[in-house]
Amino acid sequence: MTKLSESEINDKLADCPAWTEVNGEITRTYQFNDFNESMAFVTKVAEYAEDVQHHPDILIRYNKVTLTVSTHDAGGITQKDFDLAAKAEELAKA
Repeated sequence: MTKLSESEINDKLADCPAWTEVNGEITRTYQFNDFNESMAFVTKVAEYAEDVQHHPDILIRYNKVTLTVSTHDAGGITQKDFDLAAKAEELAKA
């Protein structure tokens, strides 16, 4: 996977406005009604991440879940990261 340029990252972030770039990673915080909903979301993200072998950093704070992702092998942000972000958006709405 090839590391994206800053302009490519900015273009892709325009398509997922809730995500931001921070220190060479993309990140987003989701808010749910309670801890159980947070954990259900985390489980779905974990299952997807395992299937595609691309794992985000996950921070859980009761009803808030923060996902942070980059492609370590590429040394930055790649299309894989945006694919995971798109899937997380889909899972959060389910």
